[in-house]
Amino acid sequence: MRDLSWKYFAMTGDVDAYLLYREAAQPLNPAAETAVEEEQVYDEEAE
Repeated sequence: MRDLSWKYFAMTGDVDAYLLYREAAQPLNPAAETAVEEEQVYDEEAE
């Protein structure tokens, strides 16, 4: 999705495509990333 929005922006200069590109680059929920990292640490400790 990110590559498509960038290519479309590069070809057309459409601001909405650029905003979609920027939105796709950001994590949806930073707290979810922390939960995944904590789960990985827990799994490593369990082994």
